[in-house]
Amino acid sequence: MLRRILLTAGILILLAARVSSPQASAEDKVALKNEGKTLEITINDQPFATYNFGEDLPKPFMLPVRSPSGIVINRALGDASDADHPHHKGMWNAIDEVNEVKFWAEKGLIHNVSVKPLASGPTASFETVNEWRHPETGVPQLTETAIITIHPNRLVVYDMHLAASHVDVTFEDTKEGLFGFRVAPSMKEKNGGHVVACDGTETTKECWGKAYNWIDYYGDVDGKTVGVAIMDHPKNFRPSRYHVRDYGLFSISPFGENAYTNGASPAAPHHLKKGETLRLRYAMFFHDGDTKTANVAGAWDLFLKSAGE
Repeated sequence: MLRRILLTAGILILLAARVSSPQASAEDKVALKNEGKTLEITINDQPFATYNFGEDLPKPFMLPVRSPSGIVINRALGDASDADHPHHKGMWNAIDEVNEVKFWAEKGLIHNVSVKPLASGPTASFETVNEWRHPETGVPQLTETAIITIHPNRLVVYDMHLAASHVDVTFEDTKEGLFGFRVAPSMKEKNGGHVVACDGTETTKECWGKAYNWIDYYGDVDGKTVGVAIMDHPKNFRPSRYHVRDYGLFSISPFGENAYTNGASPAAPHHLKKGETLRLRYAMFFHDGDTKTANVAGAWDLFLKSAGE
C-alpha cells in the first residue's frame, strides 16, 4: 500500500512539473495550417488560436485565443454586451500616430501582404508581412515583417521589424499602441479580474503607464481562472510602458513617454529615415490559473531564451 501511495504521488509530481514547466519536449507538437484567409494554430492537436489576415480586414489579428484548458481568453468580435472600442480585436499590433495616421483606431489600413509558415514541431513559427498604408494615398508608411513563434505552453513571441520602406517615418508620442490584447468581459478588473506586475505591484491604477519586464492580467471565464501576460524584451530601444485598463484593454508600447507619464516626461517621438528599420520584441503568455500557479516568471525566462540577442 505504501509503495502504491508513493508511486501515485510521484506520478502526480511529474504531471505537475510537466504542466508548469515552460520548456517544450519532443512530445509536443505545435502545428500551422494556412486556410487562405486564416492561419489555424493547434497545440498537441487541440485548437489554440487563429491568425486572421483576409483582405477585407482593417488589420491582421489573432482571435480566438485559448488557454490550455480550451477557454477563450479574448473578447468575442461584435460582442453586443461589451461594444466599446470595436478596434480592440483579440491580439493585434498597431499604433497612433505613424506620420499622423491613426492605425490603432483603424483610420489607416494595415494590409497583409503575405503569411508564410516557417516551422512546425515542438515549437512553430510563421512570418507575416504587413503594409501600413496611408488612407488617402495608399502609400505604405511602414512595412512590418514579423516572425511569430508559438511555444507549446502558449507563449507567443512577436519579433517585428518596422521598416520605413517608402517614406520617412515619425512615431508620435501617444498612449494608443502598440502590441495589444482585449480580455474577455468577465476577466476585466472592474468585473473582478486581477492585474499583477513582475515586482508584485497590483491593479491597473498602479501599473498603468509604467515599465515592467511583464504584467499579468487574469480573471474568471466560465468558472475557470485564466490569464494573459505581456512581456517586454530588455533589448528594445527603450523600456516600453503598459496601457492596462480596468475595462479589459491590455497593451504595451515604447512610444508614449509624455502620454504615459501624464506630461511629467517630455514627448519623445521616434524617427526613421527612409530605408531604416526598427526592431521590437514582445511576447504574450496565455495560461490557466493565476500568476503564480501559471509560472509566468518561468514563461518570461523562456521568452528571453527564445527571442535571442
